[in-house]
Amino acid sequence: YSILTDAQAPPSQYRPELPRHFDRIIGRCLEKDPRRRIQTALDLRNELEALQREVGREGAEAVPSVAVLPFADLSAERDQAYLCEGIAEEIINALTKVEHLRVASRTSSFKFARAEMDGREIGDRIGVSNLLNGSVRKAGDRLRISVELINVADGYRLWAERYDRELKDIFAIQDEIAQSTAEALEVTLSPRERRAIKQVATANVQAYDYYLRGRKFFFQYRRRGIEFALQMFARAIELDPLYALAHAGIADCHSFLYMNIERSEENQVRADEASRKALELDPDLAVAHTARGVALSQGGRHDEAEQAFETAIRLDPQLFVAHYVYARDCFTQGKAEKAIRYYEKAYALNPEDCQAPLLCAQIYSDLGREEEAVDARRRGVRAAAGRLDLNPDDVRALYMGANGLVALGQRARGLVWARRAMEIEPEEPMLLYNLA
Repeated sequence: YSILTDAQAPPSQYRPELPRHFDRIIGRCLEKDPRRRIQTALDLRNELEALQREVGREGAEAVPSVAVLPFADLSAERDQAYLCEGIAEEIINALTKVEHLRVASRTSSFKFARAEMDGREIGDRIGVSNLLNGSVRKAGDRLRISVELINVADGYRLWAERYDRELKDIFAIQDEIAQSTAEALEVTLSPRERRAIKQVATANVQAYDYYLRGRKFFFQYRRRGIEFALQMFARAIELDPLYALAHAGIADCHSFLYMNIERSEENQVRADEASRKALELDPDLAVAHTARGVALSQGGRHDEAEQAFETAIRLDPQLFVAHYVYARDCFTQGKAEKAIRYYEKAYALNPEDCQAPLLCAQIYSDLGREEEAVDARRRGVRAAAGRLDLNPDDVRALYMGANGLVALGQRARGLVWARRAMEIEPEEPMLLYNLA
């Protein structure tokens, strides 16, 4: 009767020194509803590995954890989605500079942008104990930003605030939200961390606006989106030629075009030039080192590319894309084991991503390690299906997942996904390649 009906007290009730993350893991194992439980031994292992990273070797208490969700657009025209996402991303970037705070990645958090789930379920899916969400209402040059920090376990609000300011104050608002979030989670900020949070990539609000629009288009990972992103990044640089992030964005766009759309010398040269410029402007920017590494890899300069990737990871160990592109470069060179290692690290950083496990699966197959290949493909397909539950028109998730399904022997289902992708974006080169 107790198993079926009674709520299990968290382990920390009996052992107060246990970290909160451990409570969450045990709670998910004991969920009454089978759909809410941890589904596989692999999922449990991943949870325990995350706990191991969270807790120090001496068994210290787990650090607080938080996910920043994309803010809701309450503007009259509902045309500020890029700004809402940009504000959330800047807060994520600021919070990741706080040593004693675990912050969910952008990719993990943003997949729940339009999810109709309660806070507890979102927190469980991401693996954090707190959620920061809010809304943005923009009218002309006026902003109203409302924000609240919620404890996932009990749903109680830990902190909330409303900011009625001018658009030019947006950087100050983001800094205040990041600092207030850390303080509400009882994290003491060092002077260095306070300075790091206050650092801004540009003082030009319009350049920042163009940059945010560009990133919104870039993350569509398709030709038209990349072309629009290039225009936005170029406008940002016109307003602020010293904007390192925008130069890195230009490099990323040309690298994407070179790898996936048009393998031209122009794209290769422009990726090289823009990535070098980004690094000159900000040598400590992990994103710039990542962009530089990709450009060097495309030029066959793999030793230099590896140095760039390793520097990016040293500067930002949680940067998913740095591990992902490093793995891809290792695969290009035939370094199979090293590629596997970095693909798996990328997946550990973002278990919601389908690309890393599905590409890693092919390497496992090439090495004759079929059990590991099947496991990786199942992880990839599960991640793709989760993405499609929230974003049914995600073409990349459809065609990547389709390949995984066919490789797992689920040919009919894989072809259904592939045809759905074709209906949405019939002229997308990467879709055509993967479909073939």
